[in-house]
Amino acid sequence: MTRHGLRRGLRVFWWLTLVFLYLPLAVVVLYSFNASNSAAHFTGVSLRWYYRLMGNEALLSALGNSLLLAVVSSLIALLLGTLIGYGMFHHRWRRLGWLVVLIYLPLVLPDIVFGIAEMAFFVQVERLTGWLSPGLGTMIIAHVSFQIPFVALIVYSRLVGLDPSLFEAAKDLYASPWQRACHFLVPTLRPALISGVFLSFTLSLDDFVISFFTSGPESATLPIYIWGAIRKGVSPEINAIATLMIAAVALVAVASLLLGRQRAGRG
Repeated sequence: MTRHGLRRGLRVFWWLTLVFLYLPLAVVVLYSFNASNSAAHFTGVSLRWYYRLMGNEALLSALGNSLLLAVVSSLIALLLGTLIGYGMFHHRWRRLGWLVVLIYLPLVLPDIVFGIAEMAFFVQVERLTGWLSPGLGTMIIAHVSFQIPFVALIVYSRLVGLDPSLFEAAKDLYASPWQRACHFLVPTLRPALISGVFLSFTLSLDDFVISFFTSGPESATLPIYIWGAIRKGVSPEINAIATLMIAAVALVAVASLLLGRQRAGRG
């Protein structure tokens, strides 16, 4: 095969991959504007399903729970994950194989196993102490527990890529630990911190399995609401909800990309 033929084949494969990934999303977006009550036949363009969403109190409550859960858990995971990532870097010359395993374990465990384990733990704690009844509190703890490894590894990767002499220079300039943290570590880690909080927010907003096992009757999130509604059949209203979620994730991705380009331009 010639080089031209190979490049042409790779280009075709690239476009087929994009179609495979985004055609289902395009169909969902298209049918969210369907004027018909049926999700199977497109009869015209209408915004009726989006207007109906605005008056759906159960949906708005689920959306509020999702946003609150994502924001709070992301901020807590950012703080704890940053400290763990810095600790891993600070003690990287020691044998920390067990710690690495503990950090990676939530990443490789199936969500259903992790969710069942969290649920069993909360049930036992509530039975013994009366605390941690299913609700937003237990969901926040569960989400933080699987978000921390992502933040810790991002921060650790950023620190490992730095010149070691920068840390020594900060000490030689008689900077106190607090000054080193405020004027050196935080500005240096800013790209990793932003990436970590965006990733944590997206993972929390999108999560269904762990949220399902740790939620309470009054703490349904948007994915849980969609799952309950879709059991009655796919309707244009479900397509409208999915479209709004796609738009939200796309906005977060675009914002992250623009911030990355802005930082690259300043550098």
